[in-house]
Amino acid sequence: MKREDDSISRRDLLAGAAFTAGATLIPGLRGQPQNPQAPAKAAIAAPPQTIPADPTAAPGSPTSAQSVRSSFENPARTPVGQQAGSSLTPLHQLTGTMTPNDLMFERHHSGVPAIDPSRHKLVIHGLVDRPMTFTLDDLKRFPSVSRIHFLECSGNGRAAYKSPAPDMTPQIVDGLTCNGEWTGVPLATVMREVGVRSPASWFFAEGSDSAKMSRSIPIGKAWDDALLVWAFNGEALRPSNGYPIRLFLPGYEGNTCVKWLRRIKLTDQPNMSKDETSKYTDPLPGGKARQFSFLMDAKSVITSPATPARIDRGWHEVSGIAWSGRGKIQRVEVSTDGGVTWRPAELQTPVLSKAHTRFTSMWDWNGGASILMSRATDDTGYTQPTRAVFESTRGKGTDYHYNYIRAWQVGADGTVTFAGLA
Repeated sequence: MKREDDSISRRDLLAGAAFTAGATLIPGLRGQPQNPQAPAKAAIAAPPQTIPADPTAAPGSPTSAQSVRSSFENPARTPVGQQAGSSLTPLHQLTGTMTPNDLMFERHHSGVPAIDPSRHKLVIHGLVDRPMTFTLDDLKRFPSVSRIHFLECSGNGRAAYKSPAPDMTPQIVDGLTCNGEWTGVPLATVMREVGVRSPASWFFAEGSDSAKMSRSIPIGKAWDDALLVWAFNGEALRPSNGYPIRLFLPGYEGNTCVKWLRRIKLTDQPNMSKDETSKYTDPLPGGKARQFSFLMDAKSVITSPATPARIDRGWHEVSGIAWSGRGKIQRVEVSTDGGVTWRPAELQTPVLSKAHTRFTSMWDWNGGASILMSRATDDTGYTQPTRAVFESTRGKGTDYHYNYIRAWQVGADGTVTFAGLA
């Protein structure tokens, strides 16, 4: 690590961006426009192989440097856009709560920068006693922690709210969320190293992408549970996930968890950058707006049975995930009659704070038309609202934090479709 003068040089501040701009583009970093309703082919597929009638009759494949999925399993994200775009996690194709690294959702404002970790720097300056520049190796010399938390884009659910369609899968409805183990150093540890001055009440975080994505965060979050992370689920962050360093703020909306982090400035007020004025400010009825609405409220979604499933009469496990940016999920209730009656679902343990929780409930389908719904309550007592309550409070023009109850309709033929309204 290197201590700087109170005035950070422009050369140090822009070092990461200069390399990013001049680097040779790596093929495949930027997705091509595709139909968001149709999952893309898996990026890595198992090589073609002959499947024997009796697998015990012949030796199997040799060991390999990297494993691949079975050729019978092909979960994939849904990439949309090029420099600005997203790629959704296939929630309905996953089990448990941990998201595989290659299926973690993406949301970019100007594509995925190619960054050499040996040249990347993080500058911390502003209202501090000792402005400093850190390399990735410098950060890794601090005591590290590993914590399991969810990450969710604040726009998750926008398409389902504004343009619901029966063929929407859980991936299309709510695929801008993931969950896993984040490894890094607590931001509070690094803040103590630089010495935060008493006037500082906010910090400004900026990324190394060409959009220079940035957000202002209250200083209290830095002292609480904020992390500077370099790994996810036991391996280095992937480029689309912020490699080599990203800010991670458990429970806060995804855009505040700035990827490719290159700068933190301590200030006495929010920066009011383009990313917190032209975007991520939520219009409300009456000409008002919500700004700095960081916390993600309690939410749940049924992932099975859901579109495009078709079920038979008899017993089925209704399963899904629930989460809250305020803490732990306390309970999830499931309805099979459109919300007329509710019954408690079972929560799979461990139930962790600010993390996905898997819920299940057994259901004996008699062949009649049904509407499946789930609603979550967190340990603050907050309960996921109906769409009517959500809309009356936030208005039809709201653009973020869509946490109202989702619904799935089961037809008499067993076909499951997205019902949208709840």
